[in-house]
Amino acid sequence: MTRAAIPGLPSRYPIGGLLPALYADDDLAQRFTAGLDTVLAPVLSTLDNLPAYVDPALAPADFLPWLASWVGVEADPAWPVELRRAVVARAVELHRWRGTRRGLVERLRLVCDVHADVRDGGGATWSAEPGAALPPPPTGELLVRVWPVREGVAVDARRVLDVATASCPVHLTCRVEVLPGPPGEPEQTGS
Repeated sequence: MTRAAIPGLPSRYPIGGLLPALYADDDLAQRFTAGLDTVLAPVLSTLDNLPAYVDPALAPADFLPWLASWVGVEADPAWPVELRRAVVARAVELHRWRGTRRGLVERLRLVCDVHADVRDGGGATWSAEPGAALPPPPTGELLVRVWPVREGVAVDARRVLDVATASCPVHLTCRVEVLPGPPGEPEQTGS
């Protein structure tokens, strides 16, 4: 889609009609302003439709990367347009949950179309007893177990790992396991 000169696009606000009455019958003035109308029509059309440009569901596809930059997300150009629209639309909500288990699960659901179970190796503990034994050291690993939302759909393990790694704290390693169904079902496979 282009927002440049569009042949035959009429101007909703022709300049010739705004001129003083002296120029209403002047052929040269009317032809000159008609040329300006042709140049300005796409600009005026864009301004008239500006709310649609900032709505991810309605914006032209070539406008989505700019909208994505506004909300601080990177929408992969290889993704389908509808997925890019959904990522941009939910970006602010997902930023609120960034760095949390819920945020990672929601991001994986949106981008990879998988259910996820996230196991964090870190943690904290406390005891009401003085001199109680210390907890074991954290594993330093974030385990993300995923399974497809719909049966028979393959899970892209590489994509899941990329999304999980981008959301994982720097001090943790990230491991992904792809399961055929929800945890607890037999025949779990790792990847």
